[in-house]
Amino acid sequence: MTATYPFPDLSTSPLPDLLSLRGRRAIVTGGAQGLGRAIAQRFAEAGAEVVIGDVNASLAATAAAEITELYGVQTTAVAMDVTDEESVASATTAAEQKLGGSIGIWVNNAGIFPSIPVSEMTTAEWDHVFAVNTRGTFLGAREAARRMTSGGVLINIASTAGFRGTAPGLAAYVSSKHAARGLTKQLALELAPRGIRVLGVAPTFVPTEGNRAAAARPSPDGIDPVDVMRPGLLGRHATPDDIARVVLFCATGLSAVMTGSTLLADAGLTI
Repeated sequence: MTATYPFPDLSTSPLPDLLSLRGRRAIVTGGAQGLGRAIAQRFAEAGAEVVIGDVNASLAATAAAEITELYGVQTTAVAMDVTDEESVASATTAAEQKLGGSIGIWVNNAGIFPSIPVSEMTTAEWDHVFAVNTRGTFLGAREAARRMTSGGVLINIASTAGFRGTAPGLAAYVSSKHAARGLTKQLALELAPRGIRVLGVAPTFVPTEGNRAAAARPSPDGIDPVDVMRPGLLGRHATPDDIARVVLFCATGLSAVMTGSTLLADAGLTI
């Protein structure tokens, strides 16, 4: 008997269908502001029902209400601590109950990036970065894999720091994002037989609320953050929506033949 391949050929699908997320449900972690909010907004515009999972429940609720009003599709918020497996599981259950169905798109976006020189970094500080950026990605991916019984798409937000070293003080961040890239490859290998595609997106510096705050803090070793966070070859900093559109591509049928890759959304910085 011929096995059924879990990923259909979409060659005859019209472009509007390939771009649409109508009828699908998505979770975006760390979605209350910055990149996460931009991703949630584009997903809603494409027709998806969206859950914003964030440790800041109040900010997430505000973002969800504004996106619902803007696009007229159900957008809801759940309190989620991505470092806590019980929080991730219970928040996902609550999300599916609110939306009335299972999640088909999961974006692991939550992340932190403290700047601490290696010689001054405590073990607790190192562990906390990995708890959010790596353990959080694993916990989200595991929860998504358990819920996506009919296939789906899992997208991990990495960083150009997952491809190279960056600035002094970011050893934990760079290491955690390299780990997220490796996890993306392994997840793609393991989950393909179940009809789940896994992709990463690696943004360059984007002046979000969190990044602007980080840039304003004194930099270790006298490194000027303006030099480190410079625009790429395209002559400007990326916007949150620049990255959100790449994530939208990953979630739609336009990328149906892709899995395991981490797409550089870097304005040419890593050339």
